[in-house]
Amino acid sequence: MYTHSILSGSTTFPVFANTKPFSFHQFHTLSHTLGFCIPKPLLSSNSIQFQASYKSPKSFFPTEHKLTDADEAADEYDDDIDDDDDEEAADEYDDVSGEVSDGIQQSDDEFEVSSDSSPAPSWREEFKWQRVEKLCNEVKEFGNEMIDVDELASIYDFRIDKFQRSSIEAFLRGSSVVVSAPTSSGKTLIAEAAAVATVAKQRRLFYTTPLKALSNQKFREFRETFGDNNVGLLTGDSAINREAQILIMTTEILRNMLYQSVGMVSSESGLFDVDVIVLDEVHYLSDISRGTVWEEIIIYCPKEVQIICLSATVANADELAGWIGQIHGKTELITSSRRPVPLTWCFSTKTALLPLLDEKGKHMNRKLSLNYLQLSTSEVKPYKDGGSRRRNSRKHADVNSNNIVTSFGEHQLSKNSINAIRRSQVPQVIDTLWHLRSRDMLPAIWFIFNRRGCDAAVQYLEDCNLLDECEMSEVELALKRFRILYPDAVREPAIKGLLKGVAAHHAGCLPIWKSFIEELFQRGLVKVVFATETLAAGINMPARTAVISSLSKRTASGRIQLTSNELFQMAGRAGRRGIDNRGHVVLVQTPYEGAEECCKLLFAGIEPLVSQFTASYGMVLNLLAGAKVTHLSNESDDMKALQAGRSLEEARKLVEQSFGNYVGSNVMLAAKDELCKIQKEIDVLTSEISDDAIDRKSRRLLSEAAYKEMANLQEELKAEKRFRTELRRRMELKRFSALKDILKDFENGHLPFLCLQYKDSEGVEHSVPALYLGKFDSLDSSKLKNMASINDSFALNRLAQSNGDDYDTQDVKPSYYVALGSDNTWYTFTEKWIKTVYRIGFPNVALAQGDALPRETMSLLLDKGEMLWEKLADSEFGGLWCMEGSLETWSWSLNVPVLSSLSESDEVLHISFEYHDAVENYKKQRTKVARLKKKIARTEGFKEYKKIVDTVKFTEEKIKRLKARSKRLTKRIEQIEPSGWKEFLRISNVIHETRALDINTQVIFPLGETAAAIRGENELWLSMVLRNKILLDLKPAQLAAVCASLVSEGIKVRLWKNNSYIYEPSTTVINVINVLDEHRSSFLELQEKHGVEIPCCLDSQFSGMVEAWASGLTWREMMMDCALDDGDLARLLRRTIDLLTQIPKLPDVDQRLQKNAVDASNVMDRPPISELAG
Repeated sequence: MYTHSILSGSTTFPVFANTKPFSFHQFHTLSHTLGFCIPKPLLSSNSIQFQASYKSPKSFFPTEHKLTDADEAADEYDDDIDDDDDEEAADEYDDVSGEVSDGIQQSDDEFEVSSDSSPAPSWREEFKWQRVEKLCNEVKEFGNEMIDVDELASIYDFRIDKFQRSSIEAFLRGSSVVVSAPTSSGKTLIAEAAAVATVAKQRRLFYTTPLKALSNQKFREFRETFGDNNVGLLTGDSAINREAQILIMTTEILRNMLYQSVGMVSSESGLFDVDVIVLDEVHYLSDISRGTVWEEIIIYCPKEVQIICLSATVANADELAGWIGQIHGKTELITSSRRPVPLTWCFSTKTALLPLLDEKGKHMNRKLSLNYLQLSTSEVKPYKDGGSRRRNSRKHADVNSNNIVTSFGEHQLSKNSINAIRRSQVPQVIDTLWHLRSRDMLPAIWFIFNRRGCDAAVQYLEDCNLLDECEMSEVELALKRFRILYPDAVREPAIKGLLKGVAAHHAGCLPIWKSFIEELFQRGLVKVVFATETLAAGINMPARTAVISSLSKRTASGRIQLTSNELFQMAGRAGRRGIDNRGHVVLVQTPYEGAEECCKLLFAGIEPLVSQFTASYGMVLNLLAGAKVTHLSNESDDMKALQAGRSLEEARKLVEQSFGNYVGSNVMLAAKDELCKIQKEIDVLTSEISDDAIDRKSRRLLSEAAYKEMANLQEELKAEKRFRTELRRRMELKRFSALKDILKDFENGHLPFLCLQYKDSEGVEHSVPALYLGKFDSLDSSKLKNMASINDSFALNRLAQSNGDDYDTQDVKPSYYVALGSDNTWYTFTEKWIKTVYRIGFPNVALAQGDALPRETMSLLLDKGEMLWEKLADSEFGGLWCMEGSLETWSWSLNVPVLSSLSESDEVLHISFEYHDAVENYKKQRTKVARLKKKIARTEGFKEYKKIVDTVKFTEEKIKRLKARSKRLTKRIEQIEPSGWKEFLRISNVIHETRALDINTQVIFPLGETAAAIRGENELWLSMVLRNKILLDLKPAQLAAVCASLVSEGIKVRLWKNNSYIYEPSTTVINVINVLDEHRSSFLELQEKHGVEIPCCLDSQFSGMVEAWASGLTWREMMMDCALDDGDLARLLRRTIDLLTQIPKLPDVDQRLQKNAVDASNVMDRPPISELAG
């Protein structure tokens, strides 16, 4: 890990001769290469040692003042996130408030922004590290009484904000503090001030972050302020100065340290001299995969240690503070909803960039309404057809508000009209970029939710130059320096775009390359970064503008909408404190959503924190067999600590202190009471509209003769309606039979057009013109057939046609068919969803001799898809499914005509006489029912009966609303209902049966000792593998390959890459993995027996790649024609190294295995992946 800048060559140097240098052996070589200069000492060495950070005079970048109170937060997942490489700015909330006993309030005039409060300091003024050193020396001389909020605020060259002052005051009162504030509001300043106070007292502070990259970033920043000797780092990759007063680490590291400290005072545990623990990004507590770590830290933390929790804006910060106060001690909550740099929300269409909201910011801009856009589209005719046919769209896309009534009247638009308008308004990347550049809204971070899209956008803009000649020269020079330092890390396809000022940033890139892009961006040499949403998490890379390309993203289960928290997190990247007066968030029109959906999500508000507390093998082993201090009265003055396992009851008390239990004890009781009241009201209302209740009301209100007449007619109407329903069903089955015969005739002929029709979840009807391909099981698509065989959702039942004297009983089984829609979407459907079939279509004739037939070509294109089918509608006659088409199917979809151009005379369904007769019978019965209704309306007692019916309808609507509320409450109860202890017991049973630990006597066995010390998703499985004697005969490279098979979850082959080469593992490795797979099957059966669902990874697909790297192959050789992205392979190698470096530290592991693990990790930890920690 290096402290120098990749670009400018700026390096952090110790001021004092006895300060330990941080860099490695390459440091001197680099300093000569890049022309670094070393400043002379400025102060005497008998002072408390701090250091200054200087920029080299030869650097081609100007020296800039760096604000130290910017909130450099990490808000999502770490590098383990794959494709959708995943700040809340809540402008809806009221003024800043500190919810403490004496009620702190912040008014508008007290809200300070650093850029406005005071000018940047001149060169002659003190640096921050000098002011910190001065305060520490004063405390050392005059005592701790010198530390107060004013002294701590004085180390900054600007006036701190009110919420920062309130938080520091709460900390100085000895309270733990929960701070909830938007991104870039300066939460880090609070932790920094606490660190100054702690260091001045000669005590220790632990600072935790969720990401290794963020820990490294904080490490560098704190060293600039506190000096090399006073700051340490502890991550899975690095252990630097671990006895330092300020120790920065990832949350999992601290959790593991605390396991053995539960029930101990901090001086007797691993937290020696620790007064403060800072939990940065505590809103990670809601993260499904990692949230439990934050809860465990708070539960296990010694009560005398102050906790500072820094969180983005959340809806239930008061619950979080209340929970910490209950289980840990006095806790004060400080909240702020104000952003230092206000945000402006904009919306980009094909022709304009408009404000998303009206002048008051309470409603959508009327110029973005669909009717207004329809009018403007009709005036700009070139966009109407070209835009809609050029782009892929999905008529079935999720839309929150389908029946949209605009400000231009009560005109309702159909779903088809809405989609047509949206498609015509979708801008190209260059359209939106032109608006950003012309309005001085660059630099921008442009969020696209897949790697492929980011790279494609960069290539699309390669001919669009955003840099002037001077900036381009600086990029060339920086790139030249980077290439000298890291020749294998240069991303060659990205160079052309980089020289024009655009770049991609996602998990497919090497981390050292991403750091290079970040630094270029921060220096203003990259104007637009196309990034996946993980860039919003953790990296200090603010921009003037954040562009969010879509409100939905594609996942393995289909397209899902962003949450409001995700939206605000990405928006939080906009606006640079001290640079921009306002930040800009640009939302973009897509075929799936428009301004209405944007406003709905924007006004939805922030989501609450939800407990994700779950038990793991490591937790159970460490809690049941952890250390417990026992004072023995019969011993001498020397006290002895006995290792004594906790009982299940003691462990239960800890587990039941989870955040979920706390929320449950308060919220759940209230929610369940409300649920009971709702259910009682539903029961009462339901009884009021029962047949008996309606009959009693009718008898009471109508005369006897009128009642008798009405009752007879109503009974007759019910019978006729039942028969109408039966005839409709018969008509459907006859239609199915007719369609089967029609489509069968087309199997070997031309490809006909057809119309699919369905209603979405909102009840809006959609009609989709499509090109018929063939019957599901007749197509030459192995993927499609395989999916249908393993997916029970595609199962169909034989439907018996109802009996009747004039109809033969007939069994009809629906079938699935495939078609390509005009919206470039594949559809698979049964006869239920076919409205009609046309005799015209594509001729199934090859374009040229030797070419494949159109049906064969389309079948191949279908088979190339990823088979990510999404269900649009369902019925007893089978479902309707869809899947996005590709660029290759796009030209086919453009030739599907619109429905209005297809003639009714071309419909072939009416050819079936049986179906025609069934339709006529149904129509006759429908007419008969209508006449009977009119007869009832003319009866004597109809007016009074109508009142009863209207009351029933009103009551039914009320019941519907109550059921919706009941459903929401039930969902909330499911979210907060704790299940941690049940899971704990299930896992403890597995541990007991594997003889890792005896849960009755708490005696831990060697297998359990190893599992308790290891870090991983399934600690018990990992320890079972690493203790297996079969690994002892492996060479270091082979051991690395086997370890890779244990940690390769989430790594994927990239199907869109033209290359598909992957190194195969050696025969020895394959044999070992096959043996382990048998053990894995047995272990999975044991887990299933006890209801445990923790994954056990074992995948040899990429083991050969790791074996090749551990054998010494170069990075260029590895990546030549490789089917993996650089970033994916680097992540797999780092995961493998992480597991290998744990092995020597594990108890009761064979020394031969430990030696091989050391040898393998040493060989593997080399450039360009050795730079991950830097």
